Amino acid sequence: MRFSFGKNWQSYAEKALTPERIAAAEIALSNLLEETEPKDRKFIDIGFGQGLSAHLASRLGAKVTAVDIDDDNLAAAENTRKATGVETPLDLRIGSILENETLEDLKKDGPYDIVHSWGVLHHTGNMKLAVENACSLVADNGFFVSAIYNRHWSSLPWLWIKWFYNVLPSFGQQLMVALFYPIIYLAKWAVTGKNPKDKMRGMDFFYDVIDWVGGYPYEYASIEEFKALVEPLGFKCIKEIDANVPTGCNEMVFKKV
Repeated sequence: MRFSFGKNWQSYAEKALTPERIAAAEIALSNLLEETEPKDRKFIDIGFGQGLSAHLASRLGAKVTAVDIDDDNLAAAENTRKATGVETPLDLRIGSILENETLEDLKKDGPYDIVHSWGVLHHTGNMKLAVENACSLVADNGFFVSAIYNRHWSSLPWLWIKWFYNVLPSFGQQLMVALFYPIIYLAKWAVTGKNPKDKMRGMDFFYDVIDWVGGYPYEYASIEEFKALVEPLGFKCIKEIDANVPTGCNEMVFKKV
């Protein structure tokens, strides 16, 4: 059972991707990749979604490959390509980072100087294997850049909520989004003191709510837990950015050593 991220991203790319959001996303990605110097480096985005990170990495001068399990994201990524002004279509592939066939196909064009996967590996159903496979694509002295949901006392209830959403018919799913929209809005405002609609990384609050309520499979890890998973694979964490809400994503940059 898997949430249809692609359909949500298609709608976002068609209706909510504005020049202002693209500019905000480019600033966020540039800051995250500051230590990696992406220009002229081989960059792979695992779980490209609407294609925003992949196309912005291309605008930053990276040589981009991207892969996603959901072919609905191809249409979303094409809308994003046009919106970001990237003239040449990127190397976009459909496949799962958990599958040997996909991994071997990606390795033919690797290794990659930067392996980027933002908010994706915890949705694969096997985060540990997904991380191991992603890290196997990193070149010597290259970087693994990821964002993973933080562990919190509410993580398990969220797992149940996401599972329940995905067993409901469409009408029930719409009701759940309508129910959780004000709850999440008020909770985020109470925690951050900021308007939740003022999103970073080019995101949109409404489509994020759909993602938060429906995003299944779902795993999570504290920063220390994630470092304990990645660093034994031959990496050192050189950057960490705490989630701005308890169950949000911690961002981390690892360098292969």
